[in-house]
Amino acid sequence: MELIDVTAQFDSQGRITPLGFIWKGLTFPVDSTGRRWEDERGQHILVMVPGGRTFELLYAAQERAWYLIPIGPGPLMA
Repeated sequence: MELIDVTAQFDSQGRITPLGFIWKGLTFPVDSTGRRWEDERGQHILVMVPGGRTFELLYAAQERAWYLIPIGPGPLMA
């Protein structure tokens, strides 16, 4: 799990829509969002970026911080 910068929209019901994030100096626009769930760490959102890579973003509301959890193998995992 890695602390990252995320650009996101929050609607009036508190639903979060990630628009993009910066990871390892690269900017990734979010093409689509998928499954969402909440646990004791915060709100988890699966996102897909160009090229078909999927990432798990975690918004920890108490910290007001975003974390990234890479999913699966890929060239950016090195």
